[in-house]
Amino acid sequence: MKRRDFLRRAGLAAAGSGVLGLSAPLLTGCRERRPAKTGLNGRMQLQFEPYELQLTHTFTVSSYSRKTTPDVQVRIDYEGYTGFGEASMPPYLGQTVESVCSFLRRVDLGQFRDPFDLEDILAYVDALSEGDSAAKAAVDIALHDLVGKLMGQPWYRIWGLDPAKAPDTTYTIGIDTPEVVREKTRECDGRFNILKAKVGVPGDKETIRAIREITSVPIAVDANQGWKDREEALDMIHWLAEQGIVMVEQPMPKEQIDDIAWLRERTPLPIFADEAVQRLADIKALEGAYDGINIKLMKCTGMREAWKMVNYARAEGMKVMVGCMTETSCAVSAAAQLSPAVDFADLDGNLLISNDRFDGMKVVDGKITLPDRPGIGIIEL
Repeated sequence: MKRRDFLRRAGLAAAGSGVLGLSAPLLTGCRERRPAKTGLNGRMQLQFEPYELQLTHTFTVSSYSRKTTPDVQVRIDYEGYTGFGEASMPPYLGQTVESVCSFLRRVDLGQFRDPFDLEDILAYVDALSEGDSAAKAAVDIALHDLVGKLMGQPWYRIWGLDPAKAPDTTYTIGIDTPEVVREKTRECDGRFNILKAKVGVPGDKETIRAIREITSVPIAVDANQGWKDREEALDMIHWLAEQGIVMVEQPMPKEQIDDIAWLRERTPLPIFADEAVQRLADIKALEGAYDGINIKLMKCTGMREAWKMVNYARAEGMKVMVGCMTETSCAVSAAAQLSPAVDFADLDGNLLISNDRFDGMKVVDGKITLPDRPGIGIIEL
């Protein structure tokens, strides 16, 4: 008997555990839904529908502000099991609900009889277009959730990771007036052991000072390419180091890689790539310019490639961070499966919205806590 057949049968034998996907509510707009008894004929059935994420606070970075994030929820049904996935689309990805739905309509999973053929299935999905990373991530996450449920195991265990090694997660404070920054900091004070401040605008020092009026916990900063002059960036980073900042994410535009390499040689803080790294193939060009990379499922097409990126970066002596967009607990919990293998985590996207549809990974005393559930560890609310 093939190993995957053994694992699949073992997973199906555990069906009595009751950990099955629940039917998602019908939403308006662009959607693809099929008759009720789908995925019961030995073939996978893909369904999807739009879902707008409502942010608790206006979210501002150096280049834009928003109160909502467009999103598409995905499910794959197979022999009584359901895998959930999600595509979240913040503005800078250049993807829309319409583009995601258009891509997903082209995905024919019915041609594959075995969801365990992840490499073949995801290679096919990736080859459908040059971009569409968020749409591809939605399919990838749903497949991983499905396969994990068939195996009866969470992905951190399949990857051989110890959930006790999951790090603290940062909690993001967006760019705002000092008064609002203080208010947001008070709201999360005592709940997190490290914060993340969005910077990259003229009022950066006021933002950090406002946070420091409330708390002394470590802070990571993300400039989102907002600093343009390397001398000014270096002066700012030296000042930030004196304020208890522990790392800097994407300090300058990704195109200014020579300036970033110059900055890295002189800065007292580690520099992580965010916008400069999308997928596995991008990492090699970053060596010497960055100390580490921020992996996000919506950028890299999902869990399969993210796991490869973790291992490649480690082999090159780079640090690793796992991050997220504004997402429900579906995609955040999928990313959290990687968290025991990273140095920093920024997995607060589900905490920034008021309409989460899932229960998944938790933050307990500031630390990522992974549920002992199969797949990506979620249940639908």
